[in-house]
Amino acid sequence: MISQTRIETMDQLMQLMAEQQYRPELKRYRDLQIYRGECNAGFTLSTSLQRNCKGLSRKLEQPMLHNFTKYAVLEEPMIEGNVWKQMIVGQHHGFPTRLLDWSFSPLMALHFAATESDLDQMAAHDAVVWRIDIDELHDRLPSKYQKVMEKYATTVFSVDMLREACDSLEQYDADMGEDHLLIIEPPSLDRRIISQYSFFSVVPMGMKDIEKFLDVNTNKTARFVIAKELRWQIRDFLDHQNITERMVYPGLDGLSKWLGRHYYVQE
Repeated sequence: MISQTRIETMDQLMQLMAEQQYRPELKRYRDLQIYRGECNAGFTLSTSLQRNCKGLSRKLEQPMLHNFTKYAVLEEPMIEGNVWKQMIVGQHHGFPTRLLDWSFSPLMALHFAATESDLDQMAAHDAVVWRIDIDELHDRLPSKYQKVMEKYATTVFSVDMLREACDSLEQYDADMGEDHLLIIEPPSLDRRIISQYSFFSVVPMGMKDIEKFLDVNTNKTARFVIAKELRWQIRDFLDHQNITERMVYPGLDGLSKWLGRHYYVQE
């Protein structure tokens, strides 16, 4: 089931950021929880492909990827012949895919929860941070995926591991149905992936309702609703911690976004 907590004070926020599990076998505070921030608590968990293509997602995904690769291979030659790299590169450049962005850092998730394209909306609605547990999701995976994890002594999939288990979208959808969800850690293809501490959930085409799947099949999924009155304070806190657009989007685009927001004048 999905637990829900409302955050209305900075003290409550600190609890969210400090909730790491103690692992006695390592004598360290480490876990495999990942986070996703949304600027509006009313948004549902959905992929950019689902939002863009709606009921035609299955039909349009392959021709879209084909055309993306055809034009993008000049800039990123390593994506040719690897559908998972095609989606990862495309996702980070705004191309609609079945991937859903997550981060290993709760601070990074908070950045996206405390950011708006229209800054006038910052105090207009609550935001949200989601948290899921990779171990919990991967314990449910079909046996051939479990065997690949055992082979590499890890519970987090790389692109090469996923390709070893499954080399096509059709096979992935057949394996996963609507009952399984896999998390992948992307290779360091660009500075943005590194800066955002990125992970992706690879959503099977048969999974029409991601939140329902999480509610029915998990016990550690959490949803933290952030009161709209707190968002500007969180934004200033993150800036003080150097979690800004300049760091999240390395390069001139991020620099421009950061400076524009830094000098934004509230009415």
